[in-house]
Amino acid sequence: MRKKTFAAAALLAAASLTLTACGSGDDSNSPVSVVSEEAGSDKAATILDQPFEKPDLVLTDTSGKKYDLREQTKGRPTLIYFGYTHCPDVCPLTMNNIAVAKKQLSKAQQDELRVVFVTTDPDRDTPAALGKWLKGIDAQVVGLTGDFATIQAGARTLGITIEPPHKDKNGKIVSTHGTQVVAFSPKTDGGYVLYGEDATVDDYTKDLPKLIKGENP
Repeated sequence: MRKKTFAAAALLAAASLTLTACGSGDDSNSPVSVVSEEAGSDKAATILDQPFEKPDLVLTDTSGKKYDLREQTKGRPTLIYFGYTHCPDVCPLTMNNIAVAKKQLSKAQQDELRVVFVTTDPDRDTPAALGKWLKGIDAQVVGLTGDFATIQAGARTLGITIEPPHKDKNGKIVSTHGTQVVAFSPKTDGGYVLYGEDATVDDYTKDLPKLIKGENP
């Protein structure tokens, strides 16, 4: 079931915010999404008048080492996405779309770009589990895990809602999380562009060279 609502708040109205409940079971359970988006907008990218600050997050990467998000990505084009490895649909699709588009870049551009995947299910997404999952998508992606409350608070600063994973009536673990990708400028370190779950490989292929330069897509 999907429904669209239009948020009254100016910030939310400017962004494409998606909340999806992903089950860890089979695909017979359709994801539940609530989308707030700008009326009449058909562009994949939403450019924010007031960019988000990069979250002040210190988490653990896939090698088990401390990762200071602001410090490690300072001055670099950065895409941040919150999701989890047991997600049956939107998370792997989003990450694969970015990975395929990234391969169209020059090696220098690929090395400059930071793609960060922050788990919304840290109990199951250990550093090793994250590393194994991301290796099958793009080994350059930074996978981060840690304390759920810390991750939730960091996501909230970007207008992304995350709820604690819970079991549904069938006993399957469900994680509900916002599905937007936030792009941060290498010039200002501000999160100035949002992508919803409908963004395609072509959208990212077209926009990544501009995002890497800190330009509007």
